[in-house]
Order: sequence, then structure tokens, then C-alpha cells
Amino acid sequence: MRMEVHVHADIPILEGVSKKQIEQALAPWLEYLDADTLADVKSLEQDEPGLRWDEKELLLLFCWTGEIGKTFHAVLQAALENLGPLCYEAVEVELTLYHQNGEQESQLLFVGPTAQAIHEAQRRCMIEDLTALLTRQFDKERIAEVLALVNQQFDRDWKEKASQAPKPERAFESYSRPSRKHLH
Repeated sequence: MRMEVHVHADIPILEGVSKKQIEQALAPWLEYLDADTLADVKSLEQDEPGLRWDEKELLLLFCWTGEIGKTFHAVLQAALENLGPLCYEAVEVELTLYHQNGEQESQLLFVGPTAQAIHEAQRRCMIEDLTALLTRQFDKERIAEVLALVNQQFDRDWKEKASQAPKPERAFESYSRPSRKHLH
């Protein structure tokens, strides 16, 4: 069964990385789409650029909607894992699945150069989401209390991960997230 997906991200890339290196990293995704280069990847939505490398800004831009099958998640994870070492910093990649019954499901994937960079990007994302949510009801002082607790949890989580047996370094992480709509 095929479904539609939207992938959205602005990924900062290290200086000196070539378009060819980026295409090699994204090879699993390009192969899945039967594309030879980033320029060959077209979105189902006419106003979306697809996958684009902005060499001047050193940004890899994903704004792509396409039809996918069962193996897409594994392909995207492989591509992001390959891309991780080329990233300047860790950022979120938003994935929205559109089911045939009209429901949609959102996930956040994180891609970055190291596990610690990804952990900090997750912290930053959580802080931004909570701040936006809490601002509707509480003043800055009360929000700061909650954010201090969240920061403590992230610090504790990192210490626990560091004390565990070393695992292979991963260049991406995946989490479910409440759905958000993009207004382009």
C-alpha cells in the first residue's frame, strides 16, 4: 500500500562539502526515487523545491512531497545516517505521513554530526515547543521553572546515556510528534 509523505528540513552542511558528497550520502533516497541527482527529485506539489543544495548558504533544503511504499522509512534513515557526518550542526527533519483514510501522522527525525549534537537539538526543540505552549497561559517566571526542570531531565538523560556501554554513534534519531501543518 502506497501513501503520501512530506519531508521538510533546512540542514546546515559543513564548509568544503561538495554536492557530489551530499548526493552520495543521499544515495539510498535518490535510488529509491530512481533519481541520479538532487535536481532529478521532483515534489508532487508544484510549489515545493524537492531536494535542493544551496551552495552559497551551505544549506541542504528538503521540501518534498511524494508517494512512498513500505521501505521508505529505512531508506530515509539510511540517507540521514550517511548525511550526519556532513552536517555542521544537528537539526530536525519533519516527516508527515498522509494516510488514505485522511489521517496524518507526524514524526521528527534528527540528523547531526554526533549523538551529543543530536541530543542538544532535541533539547532545543523541546524548549521551543514548551515555551510556545506555556506562553498561552503562564508568565515568564513560571515558564522558566518548567524549562529548568526540562533542562535537568535532558542533563540526567545524557549522563545516563554516557554511563551505559558505548553504542555505535548514530547520525539520526526518530520521535513521534503531534501533527503540525506547514504554511509555505
